[in-house]
Amino acid sequence: MPIRLTLPPTFADRIDAADRPQVGMWVCSGSPLVAEIAAGSGLDWVLIDGEHSPNGLESILAQLQAVAAYPVAPVVRVPYGDTVVIKQFLDLGVQNLLVPMVDSAEQAAEIVRAVRYPTGGVRGVGSSLARASRWNRVDGYLQAASSTISLVVQIESAAAVAAVDEIAATPGVDGLFVGPADLAASMGHLGQQSHPEVVDAVLASIRAGVAAGVPVGVNAFAPADADRYLEAGASFVAVGADVALLARASEALADRFIGPTGAPDATSAGADERPSY
Repeated sequence: MPIRLTLPPTFADRIDAADRPQVGMWVCSGSPLVAEIAAGSGLDWVLIDGEHSPNGLESILAQLQAVAAYPVAPVVRVPYGDTVVIKQFLDLGVQNLLVPMVDSAEQAAEIVRAVRYPTGGVRGVGSSLARASRWNRVDGYLQAASSTISLVVQIESAAAVAAVDEIAATPGVDGLFVGPADLAASMGHLGQQSHPEVVDAVLASIRAGVAAGVPVGVNAFAPADADRYLEAGASFVAVGADVALLARASEALADRFIGPTGAPDATSAGADERPSY
């Protein structure tokens, strides 16, 4: 007899059951080992990135396998909201899908259709060959598949903020995730995620999600920004990234033991006070 399996709860289920906001980090290195280290950190979720990172189907699969032993929710970002790409990620066993650059309710509705089987959607049926159903070891997977997937769409343009009420109200959208970097760029404030106009747009998106009863998350590596958005009602935040943590920590080591001029200097002013990211 084959083993019969039950899939873990989705990220949306975890948010709904939690008594506090969920705190997570990006995993951008493409390394299963780094993903496993992040998964065991005590954070609530990890975000494996397929948009801006050196990740393909094989490396994402390896990272999903690496983090599966830990009590953490893996969220995976696709490179873009293409129906075929989404099908491939779902068949890998991605349960928590993040789709970037969603600017309208119409676009959100098409993405919802991409994650659902007919007749409610257009997802191709290949579950018997796929990790998603654990190769047909999850009883009733086809009938219950939509309940095993949570869909989060990214609000990261001025157009998306203008349409955020309609996007939040789209049936099948389980959460919104605001990306201040691209949002700032679209508003003419490239590299200024903490610009007052950008902050106001993020806060407006959080209010829209709260009003619609839809969880809203924010990418906020600066602690002050994370605190601000959590106080405003964000249900989840990403507060760091593996590659950024390694970059800043290795720079701090170089400053501490070599010095900013390249000469060994164990007393470099301020070296011990540098932030970790």
